[in-house]
Amino acid sequence: MESILIKVKPGSFKDSIEFDTEGTLVVKLRAKPIDGEANEALIKFLSKEFNLSKSAIVLEKGQTSRYKKLLLHISQTELDKLLEKYKK
Repeated sequence: MESILIKVKPGSFKDSIEFDTEGTLVVKLRAKPIDGEANEALIKFLSKEFNLSKSAIVLEKGQTSRYKKLLLHISQTELDKLLEKYKK
């Protein structure tokens, strides 16, 4: 299991994943941060993008913050491969 730190930008024009200039993983979501909608959308979006089950992604910290710590039930090698396609 690997943990990953991300920054979430809810209310975006479209759902996407990118890295910012500091190397932080940024996930943009169309969902609004109301009643946990953005958190649910985050897990659903990442499960689809990373081809993981929703139960393989756990929101460990940051339920009400833009900065989140996720626990993914994959190896570091698998995580590196997944993230490589988002680096520019």
